[in-house]
Amino acid sequence: MSRTFRLTIAQLNPVMGDLEGNADKARTAWAAGKAAGADMVALPEMFLTGYQPQDLVRKPAFVADCVRHLEALAADCADGPALGIGAPWWGEGDDKPHNAWFVFEGGDTVARVLKHHLPNYKVFDEKRYFQSGDVSGPYRIKGVGIGTPICEDAWFEDVAETLAETGAEILVIPNGSPYFTGKQDVRFAHIVSRTVETGLPAVYLNLVGGQDDQVFDGASFVLNPHGKLTHQLPAFEEHIDHIDFELGDEGWVAVEGEKAHAPEGIEADYHATVLALRDYMGKTGFSKALLGMSGGVDSALVACIAADALGPENVRCVMLPSEYTSQGSLDDAATAAHALGCQLDTVPISGPRAAVSEALAPFFTGTEPGIAEENIQSRLRGLLLMALSNKNGEMLLTTGNKSEVAVGYATIYGDMSGGYNPIKDMYKTRVFDVCRWRNANHRPWMQAPAGEMIPVSIIDKPPSAELRPDQKDEDSLPPYEVLDAILDRLIDRELSVAEVVADGYDRETVKRVEWLIYISEYKRFQSAPGARLSQRAFWLDRRYPIVNRWRDPS
Repeated sequence: MSRTFRLTIAQLNPVMGDLEGNADKARTAWAAGKAAGADMVALPEMFLTGYQPQDLVRKPAFVADCVRHLEALAADCADGPALGIGAPWWGEGDDKPHNAWFVFEGGDTVARVLKHHLPNYKVFDEKRYFQSGDVSGPYRIKGVGIGTPICEDAWFEDVAETLAETGAEILVIPNGSPYFTGKQDVRFAHIVSRTVETGLPAVYLNLVGGQDDQVFDGASFVLNPHGKLTHQLPAFEEHIDHIDFELGDEGWVAVEGEKAHAPEGIEADYHATVLALRDYMGKTGFSKALLGMSGGVDSALVACIAADALGPENVRCVMLPSEYTSQGSLDDAATAAHALGCQLDTVPISGPRAAVSEALAPFFTGTEPGIAEENIQSRLRGLLLMALSNKNGEMLLTTGNKSEVAVGYATIYGDMSGGYNPIKDMYKTRVFDVCRWRNANHRPWMQAPAGEMIPVSIIDKPPSAELRPDQKDEDSLPPYEVLDAILDRLIDRELSVAEVVADGYDRETVKRVEWLIYISEYKRFQSAPGARLSQRAFWLDRRYPIVNRWRDPS
């Protein structure tokens, strides 16, 4: 009879700082593993605290509270399988805590693995929060050598190779790996390399859930030696799976298991925005949302995301028309809201606008009407929406896409007012693509109905803020196909002006876009968080000074 080892992996959604709740989730996962006859139960990186905890882990009282919960977990999970869980650890004499992974068995701590490679790029600042630990050797559970590279440790050869050379037989890799478009391919490439180099099977276990701007997509997987996929857990969903290993002539191998659908591209991005909004709302204590419904494509998509995330009955759409609002926009907004099943209210701004105009008349006399007057409309809408939010306890969602956020084509304290922006990292051209995809596709995790949720008339009409007669976005900006291509090069790819021009774009246009990007930094500094979909999202991925006179001379 062949020798076997059963590992239960728990791809779960922690809440930042909810130590008791996260510990209870760990207990539930451990109980599931025990019931399934597991030898070990594994949870992701920093699961007890949530990830990323940022400066919370530099607070000694917080780490001490973590220790108390870990001790209770060890005691409660003594009679059954070993339990591996991520949490901070502050050693005696340390200047900073460690990103650690604890293994409990029989009520005792049988291993404490310390993360060696600390990521300090893009959204990661681990060198600020943690100190690096020495490479830990393997530990033994039921006689099997388990090696645990923690997240970034599996991105490099040295940790896995050291573990293999010192007796590891299976690699269990706990992760807090946030999503961006195409991230799964990056993960596969790294973990395949580790299995090829070591000849060991590898279990890649990831967090799932939204945390501020970041989305953890789960999508955990198991690879046998030389990179053969045996298990694929669902993306963007909690899931517990039991992985069976058998010892053969060439070592331990995972027995084939289920492989869930792995979404890519637009489907993955859309699921990420839905999960991010759902968790941001739920984890901050909100159950209902509202948004200004303009009859344009951005607000229609945000309404759809909100309805899919929260349920249509928990989303209020508010139309705030002025004399410049077209009947077509009124009709489109109503059609979209009714298709989704969301409440639609109308609050005209003509009266408040007249009052503001009267109050400012002595100061505006003798000047030509312009952007100041236009922005009054936007700011009145923000004021009225925030009043509704305050009165009813609904989270106000903002609706500015990445193109608008990039060039400041948004009114601070106006349409930028709100607590969360689901499409903040989605360029305008991508917004159109996502709308078309959602109209044509429906998934079980979507709470809004199937079918055409964003009317084709909204998608097809020229974008307009409708702040003056016959206004079009292209009056102020290049066509979005051109603008987004330039933004992708200047922001996401960090190309020089000369390189963008060499790609065929007009230099004057490129320089104007560059100028708009830089002068809008102060707006982005004050903008609501939003779901990170790219590797150059505004906030942690891309950090520029507000005061900055440098411009690319190329």
